[in-house]
Amino acid sequence: MSAQRVVLVTGGNRGIGRAIAERFVRDGYRVAVTARSGEGPEGSLTVRADVTDAAALDAAFTEVEQQLGPVEIVVANAGITKDTLLMRMSEDDFDSVVATNLGGTFRVVKRASKGMLRARFGRFILISSVVGLYGSAGQVNYSASKSALVGFARSLTRELGGRGITANVVAPGFIETDMTAELPEETQKQYKASIPAGRFATPDEVAGVVTWLAGDDAGYISGAVIPVDGGLGMGH
Repeated sequence: MSAQRVVLVTGGNRGIGRAIAERFVRDGYRVAVTARSGEGPEGSLTVRADVTDAAALDAAFTEVEQQLGPVEIVVANAGITKDTLLMRMSEDDFDSVVATNLGGTFRVVKRASKGMLRARFGRFILISSVVGLYGSAGQVNYSASKSALVGFARSLTRELGGRGITANVVAPGFIETDMTAELPEETQKQYKASIPAGRFATPDEVAGVVTWLAGDDAGYISGAVIPVDGGLGMGH
């Protein structure tokens, strides 16, 4: 049964990551989340790790393997933003975002792939963003790190596709989170006007696509970019 599989969600203590972890718990998977602070949802195992620290990640994986078993599904969700216009963007603003969003994915995927290769089964689901391919002023660092996940997943598919391992990208658009709730009403109106669906997504709408990609029905899908953006970024 696919629902008995072990899932690791990075950054699963809040926002979209938490909603994804909750959905996997609800569907009966064995779920672990990495978090720098805070806890994952009830029914999940929380392990401390910063995705920029390979040694800490290795220790976190070992803990999950001991308590739940080998990790079969990875949701690379941990990410940060340091938004500012290019002319004001510091080296650290750029490097730290890329190190977390892209480098963190590299470290997690590399560590998880060993067990998946042995099992000849695995699912990598990389959480990107509509701005990865749509672009966004003030987010050169973030959008570059998120579009890079597409090339990452497609190269991974070519390397590991013959071993029962898939790698796909989910690209959410505007989601109802604490962050979007804080936007001024006028700004929210403008954003919604640019989205064909006319509304923001719920975190659970993203989670549903992720759990579907993790399941048996999506076993022949790999290297895909699946937008969950209400039509905002059509053509990707």
